[in-house]
Amino acid sequence: MNTRDGRCVSLWQGSCNIYQARPAVQENNFYDVIIVGGGITGVSTALQLQEAGKRCLLLEANHLGFGTTGGTTAHINTLLDTPYTIIEKNFGHNNMMRVAQAVKDGLLHIKRNIDHYAVDCGFSEAAAYLFAQDEDQDKKLQQIAAATADAGVHVYRAEKIPVPVPFTSAIRAEGQAKFHPLEYVFALARAFEHIGGTIIQRCRVTGVENNDRVEVETSGGHFMAKDLVYATHIPPGVNLLHLRCIPYRSYAMAVLLENDGYPSDLAYDMADPYNYYRTQEVDGQPYFIAGGKDHKTGESANTEACFAQLESHLRQYFPVREVAYKWSSQYFEPADGLPYIGHLPGQPEHIYVACGYGGNGMIYSSVAATLITKQILEEASSYAALFDPNRIKPVAGFKNFITHNADVVRQFAGKLLSGPKLEQLADLAPDEGRLVAYEGKKLAVYKDEAGQLHAVSPHCTHLQCDVKWNSAEQSWDCPCHGSRFDADGYVLTGPADRDLERVGLGVMTAKSLQH
Repeated sequence: MNTRDGRCVSLWQGSCNIYQARPAVQENNFYDVIIVGGGITGVSTALQLQEAGKRCLLLEANHLGFGTTGGTTAHINTLLDTPYTIIEKNFGHNNMMRVAQAVKDGLLHIKRNIDHYAVDCGFSEAAAYLFAQDEDQDKKLQQIAAATADAGVHVYRAEKIPVPVPFTSAIRAEGQAKFHPLEYVFALARAFEHIGGTIIQRCRVTGVENNDRVEVETSGGHFMAKDLVYATHIPPGVNLLHLRCIPYRSYAMAVLLENDGYPSDLAYDMADPYNYYRTQEVDGQPYFIAGGKDHKTGESANTEACFAQLESHLRQYFPVREVAYKWSSQYFEPADGLPYIGHLPGQPEHIYVACGYGGNGMIYSSVAATLITKQILEEASSYAALFDPNRIKPVAGFKNFITHNADVVRQFAGKLLSGPKLEQLADLAPDEGRLVAYEGKKLAVYKDEAGQLHAVSPHCTHLQCDVKWNSAEQSWDCPCHGSRFDADGYVLTGPADRDLERVGLGVMTAKSLQH
């Protein structure tokens, strides 16, 4: 089974093994391009650059698909989460049309990869339905339908929808799609290696210097390149993008139904947060996949309740026989509705980034791969200015903000805290985590199923915000910029690139806390 950045198992990781990269043969450690991040964006970009004749190295801190690609629900859509009404308002009519064309090109790029490399990933085209459930939503849907049509995406009024959920009006968009994301990414990775690309997994980037060339320090050695691409969902370190991308958690379930009423198309309601539905067949078994109950990362006190609410919603409308998989995943909402793809703000021109996809990571990953490839090849693109990360203007005091916050104070280094002094932890239940006060300082403490305590500093190593316990995924999540850590403080998700400080507790068990 594949692993992922949380305790819950997704349908995709449950049906795939960990990717086995070819042994890296390094004649020298200099590459044309280094791509950081082994999700769909990183692998797609690496393959396209390698096809263009560049010598590429892909570095992944864990293994391919460990992050959001392994937790997506894999809707491939040009009917976007940020409606074309908002895109037109923020960017103008012509740019709205450019966005629509960019995502159409992204879908064609996915289809081209599947056809060219004979990828068996359960890809199929489908229609997408967006439906309203009250009078206010009806009016909003009419506006969205008009703007979507003006953008060049063909939509029609629909008299029925593919899911048995009450609705008042609906629109249908043709030419959408779905697939198994890990099977797609793994096939592209094999193609990348076949044409000479190098993949190194379990290799975390720990530092980057950009002088005459980009020098990359990692847990697996030192590498150099002319260009570097951050395909890490959000760039590490401290950057203006962290103030413009809001981290969210979304919840998903893959269920078996009592009957054969698995819908073949995609569907979305207009609630806030909205619910989304589709079907995917894996190894001959259809699964009905639904998602929703989104909230900002670290802002739900009971993440297990989000799963309970989603299951209750499903059982209200669908004949659920069994919940086969349930999982949550992270995405980043951009401030103005469009992703940031291009040169990383505040960095020299040879460092690139792709982030802020919202809920449309599958389609924007291909947009990013093509756009960044063109930029590295110094080819023109009509989308470059539209998605340019440097459309963000610096904020007053940002440099001082970085200076003040970038270095995390180590409070517990070399200390070994004794059990008797932590009696207030005795009421922690197994699998529970909590922030507690200890001698005027905070500790983040988790008790595992065996009663062993795991303690770390609660201060995120990105910008020192206090982390919060995620009971569903058993992780410490930062509500400020979305960094996530496991119970022992190891980084699961950036932008943090350093682990939480671990606190020595000696022999700490539930029994020792009860005198």
